[in-house]
Amino acid sequence: MSANMDATATSPYAAARSGSSGPALLLVARIFIAALFLVAGTRKLLAYAGTVGYFTKLGFPAADVLAAVAIAIEIGGGLMLLAGWRTRWAAWLLIVFVAVATAMAHRFWEFEPAQFNNQLNHFLKNIALIGGLLFVACFGPGRLSVDKS
Repeated sequence: MSANMDATATSPYAAARSGSSGPALLLVARIFIAALFLVAGTRKLLAYAGTVGYFTKLGFPAADVLAAVAIAIEIGGGLMLLAGWRTRWAAWLLIVFVAVATAMAHRFWEFEPAQFNNQLNHFLKNIALIGGLLFVACFGPGRLSVDKS
């Protein structure tokens, strides 16, 4: 590649920013990722007492406060991701949230054999989710968003 060429014009993500189906695919990707957080946050809210109990069992201090924070992050971050508003910031917030949740709840190496594979799958799913959020954090939401980046 010539030193004069714009690297972004030849990147694999250039089509997603300017191609005919790229912006729509980025929107679909954001919808899919946001759905996970919106459903999880809503379920935590609807079963708040159970959420507090689970957080207590995991060893979180002030489980009632942290349950409310988790609900706010999941629903708020999910809505931000969905709308494409302050998307990069929301993606970084959700990355930290998922990393903490994974470290606290899916330590597969500590589980008995009957739960090992289930917890390993949750751990790997969360790592993949962090990977998807890193793409959003790095490349933005696309044109079909409030941010328009």
